[in-house]
Amino acid sequence: ARRGAAPGSVPAMESADGAARTLPSIGRLSRGPLFGRAHGRFGLSPGGRLLPPAPPSQENADPQRTAFLLRKQWTLYSVTPLYRFSDARLRDYARLLSAFIAAEKQKGLAVEVGVELDIKVVVSSLPDLKGSDQDQAAILVQLSSRSPASPKNSEEKLIWSGWFCCVSGDDLSENVPEDFTCLPLFLASGAESYTSIVGSWFQKTFDCCFRRLAISPLNLSWMAAMWTGCKVDKTASAMELVFSVPCLPHPLDISYAIHPEDAKALWDTVQKTPGEITQEEVDVFMDCLYSHFHRHFKIYLSATKLVKVSTAIASAHCDGIIKFLQSQYLTGVLMLLTELAISQIQ
Repeated sequence: ARRGAAPGSVPAMESADGAARTLPSIGRLSRGPLFGRAHGRFGLSPGGRLLPPAPPSQENADPQRTAFLLRKQWTLYSVTPLYRFSDARLRDYARLLSAFIAAEKQKGLAVEVGVELDIKVVVSSLPDLKGSDQDQAAILVQLSSRSPASPKNSEEKLIWSGWFCCVSGDDLSENVPEDFTCLPLFLASGAESYTSIVGSWFQKTFDCCFRRLAISPLNLSWMAAMWTGCKVDKTASAMELVFSVPCLPHPLDISYAIHPEDAKALWDTVQKTPGEITQEEVDVFMDCLYSHFHRHFKIYLSATKLVKVSTAIASAHCDGIIKFLQSQYLTGVLMLLTELAISQIQ
């Protein structure tokens, strides 16, 4: 790579002897550990973070049952425990929520429960999205509609989706009274107006509270390090880090792309104990990337803010936007997000 190249370009990585080499155009992520929990909050504890294999619920799950969650943009929220929520009443909740949505659309006028409405609500269970037997099964809420001009038997169009989950959330569920259900992570895809209406109904019905869940630069750097060593079946795209430059009259982002094989090779030199990650190792990994970027472009990324991480596993933005890309790592990513949601609640 040349000095002065565009910030969005992909520079060459240097080998151990200091010679620059061109990034290969195709490569696969090497086999690496999955994700896991430490005795402490994700990204906040300097201690080791163990990376156990995928939980049994994930190994035995049918990827097709959760495939519709992939490659969509989800907005993250944390949710306090739900009071007197029952898995046995999901159909009742769908009816009541449907009536509530119709009433909101009519600016508060009451709507009789059970009457045919423009929007259909389905509330169902996603039992595969659990990290342990102690976790509550994930709950999916879907809103669909059919145009008044469409034939009665025509297919309905999905207009909004949201789901609650708790993956390895034992820290929270063990400390709440019996009448409460722990589903601390909520993900929504669709118009914010529907997210607001659905959230309002759940808050009023189950005495809970929703709050947007942001992802700090520290947690993004953990994600970048942890996802680097994960194996994927298909040819992997480059790992991309996006940084925001502060104190400028106009917004400016810097995109830094690293070939997955180069990122994995760097991580292998940093990680001391296979299956375990520490804050020190994450810091060293990121500092190496910063030094390499400065060597080529004379830009100190340490003076900027990390706002987005994209890998073959998932992409995450500091505003609390996530996109899942690999079904076999879905539960692992949700484990990390559950920890973030719990830390915000506590």
